[in-house]
Amino acid sequence: MNDPRLTPADLAAVETIMAPADLALATGYPGDPGARQPVHTVYVPADRVGPGLAARWGATARSALAEHAPDAPDLARVVGVDPASVTPVWPSLLAKLGHEPVEDLRIDLEDGYRGHSDDEEDADAVAAVRSVAADPPPFWGVRFKSFESTTRARGLRTLDLVLGAALETGPLSDGFRLTLPKVTSVEQVAAMAEACGRLETAYGLTTGRLRFEVQVETPQVILGPDGTATVARLVHEAQGRCDGLHFGTYDYTAALGIAAAQQAMDHPVADHAKNVMLLAASGTGVPVSDGSTNVLPVGARQQVHAGWALHFRLVQRSLERGLYQGWDLHPAQLPTRHLATFLFFRSGLDAAAGRLRAYLAAESTTVLDEPATAKALAGFLRRALLCGAVTPAEITDRTGAPVAALDELALRRV
Repeated sequence: MNDPRLTPADLAAVETIMAPADLALATGYPGDPGARQPVHTVYVPADRVGPGLAARWGATARSALAEHAPDAPDLARVVGVDPASVTPVWPSLLAKLGHEPVEDLRIDLEDGYRGHSDDEEDADAVAAVRSVAADPPPFWGVRFKSFESTTRARGLRTLDLVLGAALETGPLSDGFRLTLPKVTSVEQVAAMAEACGRLETAYGLTTGRLRFEVQVETPQVILGPDGTATVARLVHEAQGRCDGLHFGTYDYTAALGIAAAQQAMDHPVADHAKNVMLLAASGTGVPVSDGSTNVLPVGARQQVHAGWALHFRLVQRSLERGLYQGWDLHPAQLPTRHLATFLFFRSGLDAAAGRLRAYLAAESTTVLDEPATAKALAGFLRRALLCGAVTPAEITDRTGAPVAALDELALRRV
């Protein structure tokens, strides 16, 4: 056997070349930070926000079930699945609507909030934030007006007022979010990062405390004039403050000239945009959210059932495509949001846990799983646990490993 001929000096020369790239990879693509991603974001206009909003939404959702699908077989028939799959999760669904119907609430002072004077917006913004901050859901925040030239000053004023109102009730909760809508340029994200820094100074907050989501609603963000994906630059220009990429179904499809009747979450142009968003966010630790359907399950029973069936199908479709979050616009969408989420994770529970168990035990099976696949399997089970679809005992029983092992596998760099 011949001895290696490369010397430490040769290795050092390679390391010198690679050091900047290693640093850029580590800082620009740090991986999943391990934070919980809510399964949805609920948008409510600021003038309709008041104390106990989440509980009211849960009660309204349960009332809709009681009236239009009072038991598991009824709801299963409405959404077109085997009742045998819904019956086991029915108690969990009702419990979810009782104790945590809304995972992420966004007080809307943008598209959903119209026809108000500046004085009214000031008052509504402050009142809404105070009411939610006193008893917030796990995640909550504000969508203010965009940084386009005509609304920029108004958006910044609202941002300033809501932050002050939130801090009046106490320290910001970990789930506090800000949402920057209708982004059309990298400069808007850079400006938002600058505004966050200045607000932190003004209110005595730790540097980096304020983070924000970017709403992807314009074609310029998906494809820039130079032919590149602008959305990928947005994530990295946010100075570590980007907390999510949220797709705006209707603004985006309308901008591409799609007829109103065809504007939908599952339109091919929407799928393309969301695929680009997933690529742009991959490895950065920035979660991606799907948008909404504006077909609401309200009205006569037939209309409610049709709305539930559509919403259920679209939520499942998003989950299958790696989009674990979406928008909900009405309390009656909560049953199908949580049902679709529970069934998605429970349907894959045994297979994912079995494969992970075999991987951890180094057993030979018909599927050859590698570290990257094990990471994905653990990530799937971890999401199932965080949203309440499965229990820690179920994870441990099926994988033969403690729940803490999921973090170690799901969050490691491969």
